[in-house]
Amino acid sequence: MRRTVRRDVGLLVLRVGAGAVLAAHGTQKLFGWFGGGGVEGTSKAMEAMGFRPGRHSAVAAGLGEAGGGTLLALGLATPAAGAMAAGAMAGAVSVHVPAGFFNQSGGFEYPAFLGFTAAALGLAGPGRYSLDHLTGHRFDQPWTLIAAFVGSAAAAAAVIGKRAIDQATEEEPDSGPGGAPSP
Repeated sequence: MRRTVRRDVGLLVLRVGAGAVLAAHGTQKLFGWFGGGGVEGTSKAMEAMGFRPGRHSAVAAGLGEAGGGTLLALGLATPAAGAMAAGAMAGAVSVHVPAGFFNQSGGFEYPAFLGFTAAALGLAGPGRYSLDHLTGHRFDQPWTLIAAFVGSAAAAAAVIGKRAIDQATEEEPDSGPGGAPSP
């Protein structure tokens, strides 16, 4: 009994902490809160990073972070929340990979950690001190877990793949008649 209470309190602390950090990052993108660029500023940054259209990417990233983070903090629809946040962080990791691993050099350490934390919470479940528990786990079903992670993985792969294709297309020289490079 005592072990279960400690586990549930631990899940609560982890959910609220990670969820609040993710939600804050998302609100920077969506509303410009906490020194963020809002949708307009984030759209321009997304375009510069190769995500097109930038506005769609900015809104998707903001919703994945703010929505997934808020749901994680509340412990509501926890599998879907974990998948949303992990998918958003997969996109962030793709941006930071060229800088290496460590955050101090702009690497992917931080978004990877947030993504793994969100995924782990989605898999482990919210614990007793959650809205999922209060609602009888209506939104925390095995099928929800599978659908959320498959959908999030597919969406993240599509966004990252489209970005890679767009970047490769931009790097190819313009071809003139007969496939020869234009002068």
